[in-house]
Amino acid sequence: MLDRARVCTRAHHCNGRFAADFRLHLLHSSHQQIRREHASKTGGDHLISHAIVTGGTRGIGYAIVHKFLQHGAKVVLFGSREETVAKAVASLKEENPDWEVSGAWPKLTDAAAMVDEINKVKEKYGKIDILVNNAGVSDSTPIDKYTAERFASVMDLNVNAMMNGILPTVAIMKEQGGGCILNTSSMVSICGQPGGVAYPSSKYAVNGLTWSLARELGPFHIRVNAVAPGITRTDMVAALPKEMIDPLINRIPLRRIGEAEDIANAFLFLASDMASYVTGEILSVDGAMRS
Repeated sequence: MLDRARVCTRAHHCNGRFAADFRLHLLHSSHQQIRREHASKTGGDHLISHAIVTGGTRGIGYAIVHKFLQHGAKVVLFGSREETVAKAVASLKEENPDWEVSGAWPKLTDAAAMVDEINKVKEKYGKIDILVNNAGVSDSTPIDKYTAERFASVMDLNVNAMMNGILPTVAIMKEQGGGCILNTSSMVSICGQPGGVAYPSSKYAVNGLTWSLARELGPFHIRVNAVAPGITRTDMVAALPKEMIDPLINRIPLRRIGEAEDIANAFLFLASDMASYVTGEILSVDGAMRS
C-alpha cells in the first residue's frame, strides 16, 4: 500500500508538473504569437529597422547609430553641421560599406524644418520605426551668472527641439500602426547638480514628457522610453585631467566611468523586441552614482 501510495503521489506530482509545464508552454506560445503579430506591424522581430538618431555625429549619439547598424537597422543620423554629418557617415561607411546610413542637418529648433526632414525620411524608407532624441546641450553656469536668455536656450534645444521631432514622427507612427520613441535624459534629472540649473531642469522635463507620452501613445502601439546616462567617457570627459577624474570614479559604486557603448546598449535593448512590454521607463545607466 505504501509503495502504491508513493507511486500515486509521484504520478500525481508528475502529472501536476506536466500540466503546469504545458500551461506555461501555452502561455509562452501565446505571448510569442502576440509579439510576432506586433513585430509584423512595426517592422521586425528583433531590432525595428528604420531609425532616426539626432545628435548622431559623435559621443553617445554616434555609439547609438553604430550599435543600431551592427544589428541591422537602416539609420539616418541628424547633426548640427553638414561637415560633421558627412564625416560621421564616411567613418561608418568605411567600417562597413554595406551599412545603410545617411545623414541630414536640419535645425532642430525649427519646427517646420524638422517636419520637412522627417517627412523626407518617411518618403525614402516608407516608415520610421525608431526616433532617438539624443541631441542636447549641457551647462554648468553658476546661478549668479545666469541670464534668462541662457536658461531659454538650453530649454529650447533640450526640450522644445525634442518635441519638434516627436510631433511629425508620432503622426507617421500612428498611421503605420506603431513605433518606438527613445529620449536621452540624464542622471542629473534625478539627483540634480550644482550649477547649470537649466540642464537638470530640461532633463527632468524630458522625463515628464517620456512618462506622459508613454501613457497617451500606448494604445497606438507606440512605446516611449528614456535612458539616463551618468558620467560617460566622451571627448569632453576624456580631456579632463586625472586629478579631476579619479574623485568622480570614487563616487561611482561600480568604480568606473561609463563608456558610450554602455549607453548605446541600453538604447538597443529599449528599441528591440526584447523590450516590447517596456514603456514609460527612465532607464538609469550610471553605475548607481545617482544615489
